[in-house]
Amino acid sequence: MTAPGSKVRIRPFGEAALLVELGEEPELTVNGRVHALAAALDARPLPGLRSLVPAYTSLLVEFDPLLADPTEVEAAIRARLERTSAAAPLPGRYRTIPTVYGGEFGPDLNEVAALVGLSPTEVIERHSGTEQRVYMLGFAPGFPYLGDLPPELALPRLATPRERVPAGSVAIAGRQTGIYPRPTPGGWRLLGRTPLTLFDERRTPPAYLAPGDRVRFVPIAPGEWARYAGPAPDW
Repeated sequence: MTAPGSKVRIRPFGEAALLVELGEEPELTVNGRVHALAAALDARPLPGLRSLVPAYTSLLVEFDPLLADPTEVEAAIRARLERTSAAAPLPGRYRTIPTVYGGEFGPDLNEVAALVGLSPTEVIERHSGTEQRVYMLGFAPGFPYLGDLPPELALPRLATPRERVPAGSVAIAGRQTGIYPRPTPGGWRLLGRTPLTLFDERRTPPAYLAPGDRVRFVPIAPGEWARYAGPAPDW
């Protein structure tokens, strides 16, 4: 882990990008620094800057090599870092995600329970009883990576990914939770599904969840699905 003030790695990522590595393990303070750096670069864009892609512990800075010199870009990044070294975790918003656990909505729940030595009810209680943070969005538009799960729920991805995971599926892998905003292939273990719409390109912003948000999953019965279906009222 790279603590604030420690040496930061900045290395070429192809000919038109630099990868800024601020740590090795997902940790809220490091992740907060990643997003603080992204905000600083976005507020005062560098010449030729194309895009910023934040991850758990790193930031990919893409630029036009015809308009920007990599050495100057790196110098500007380090200057911004001097002002973000003590960044706290993003404050975020509090979000609740109604979720139907198990059955056809969470076909891996029983297997997860057996693998970790808990009952399905205990898995649900631990998952829904833990407030989780959105570290980043990735994989697919609006797909949130949340952490951290209790260590007793940590499991690897499925050996063989599914060809299609239904939209709204709430899944775990490692000590992370993800929510599939659209039907896509996926290898995470499905605990349940939310009726909320989490991504809509017609909305601003298009994703309901954002990095820094604090998330709590709320168990609901299958019969309550229609009550919550659609966009969240506080989007």
